Amino acid sequence: MSTNPKEVHMSRFRLLTPDAQYPDDAQIERRTSGDQVDWDIYRERSPENIPADVLGKCDAMVVWHEMPVTRAVIAKLDRCRIIVRAGVGFDHIDLDAAAEAGIPVCNTPDYGTSEVADHAIALMLTMRRGINSYHRNLMDSPRAGFDHARAPLLARLRGKTFGVVGLGRIGIAAALRAKAFGMRVLAYDPLVSRGTEIAVGVDRCDRLEELLSQSDVVSLHCPLTTESHKMINAERLAMMQPHALLINTARGAIIDIDALLDALRNGTIAGAGIDVLPAEPPAPEDAIALAYANGKDPIVGERLFLTPHAAWSSPESVADARRLSVETAMQYLCDGSLRNLVNAPAQRRLSGAA
Repeated sequence: MSTNPKEVHMSRFRLLTPDAQYPDDAQIERRTSGDQVDWDIYRERSPENIPADVLGKCDAMVVWHEMPVTRAVIAKLDRCRIIVRAGVGFDHIDLDAAAEAGIPVCNTPDYGTSEVADHAIALMLTMRRGINSYHRNLMDSPRAGFDHARAPLLARLRGKTFGVVGLGRIGIAAALRAKAFGMRVLAYDPLVSRGTEIAVGVDRCDRLEELLSQSDVVSLHCPLTTESHKMINAERLAMMQPHALLINTARGAIIDIDALLDALRNGTIAGAGIDVLPAEPPAPEDAIALAYANGKDPIVGERLFLTPHAAWSSPESVADARRLSVETAMQYLCDGSLRNLVNAPAQRRLSGAA
């Protein structure tokens, strides 16, 4: 029997993941949290599918992006001391309700930066180098499709302007990649301190409209907020150049999707690479789902490219998100310290409380 007081009095914790994004039985999570933790692992999209007693007895909740953490869910978290988002975006979590309940909400921003930036550049290259267009044409006919001119968005990158909306970690990473291609980079972000653009070596725009009108490629890397919801709408799409590309690896609702489809079909802009949608997966009746459904829409695979919220994903990135989110939860449960706090709980639940 151990004589170490810390071991004798070590508390057991119960952690809940309602929407796990991995196939195994939380191997990384269990290894990271240690033997003092019992896990409840679900793979649900709807809160109604999580039993109330499971919600009520968890000491911490590690959530992905599949299930909304609403005020009603938070009201059932009788013991929960912290909510950790295994990822960056937290617009599906009711931060105010958690704060009112005294529950800190933290995210995991230190994962997936390289993958998302790479994905944004990959979408640009897919269009500007005609990769998918060539592939489709060659699949239809290896002989007739063997034609370098059959790529509608082909263009040189060197000397063109890459506009970054949001100059945080991922925006900076994307900007540096674009610079490596010899592109001029513009950045718009009213929330970052002045001088950040100097450190990164890009030019700052004080107005979004200024960036949209000058950029050959616009890449979105900003959070979803009240201000950014449908920020890219018909009016702003019309400010872009007819040959310009729009890329979104941030949050789906930043773009008015119906307006984007109209802009692509009307030639207002040339192409779009989209990794995120307002509703994921899209409902069968959603305009973008209908465009993809029969494979006959001429913009699909030529001017419109959709990936399934996969920009963040790699085996390494998934492992980082899993490990770091659990580390954040356990750090608070064990010693009360917080990292990457994204809300302002009025009175934090003590880490040693029942």
